[in-house]
Amino acid sequence: MKIKTPLTEDVIEKLHAGDKVLISGIIYTARDAAHLRLVNLIKENKPLPFDIRNQIIYYVGPTPPIPGHVIGFAGPTTSYRMDPYAPTLLKYGLKGMIGKGDRNYDVKEAIKKYKGIYFGAVGGAAALIAKSIKKAEIIAYDDLGAEAIRKLEVVDFPAIVVNDIYGNDLMVDNIKKYKVEV
Repeated sequence: MKIKTPLTEDVIEKLHAGDKVLISGIIYTARDAAHLRLVNLIKENKPLPFDIRNQIIYYVGPTPPIPGHVIGFAGPTTSYRMDPYAPTLLKYGLKGMIGKGDRNYDVKEAIKKYKGIYFGAVGGAAALIAKSIKKAEIIAYDDLGAEAIRKLEVVDFPAIVVNDIYGNDLMVDNIKKYKVEV
């Protein structure tokens, strides 16, 4: 299924764990250090460096650009490091997150409550994913280097729905499905 950003609730309502998507539009990057700063701004009732409402944050710290490309390798980082911050950002209007690995209970509950979505991207596919990124610009926290917040323009960014608003969890469901009792 092809989807465009910004995300709307009607699109999110159509997505289910296991759905494969191709995302086009603007997505933002941020990892743990940037997440901490964003949540601190929210707690201090200060404006964020970008409007996160209806947006997707991709958990990535890309490598420097390869000559002739807008970005270097851009594979997902492990999502659980952002779990302490995700519920606050979802409450504040964030709709989507892209990373790898599973999420904790609080994040899954916040996804349901605030009608968000968690997508998985394939780890080890950093060069492939980078091909879907057509434009990249640092918009905040340049001092964080690779972990600075970037605004990415993507076309057909490949991802799979891991956690949906209905409480489905692709990882948990597949562990149950393929678990062998000994």
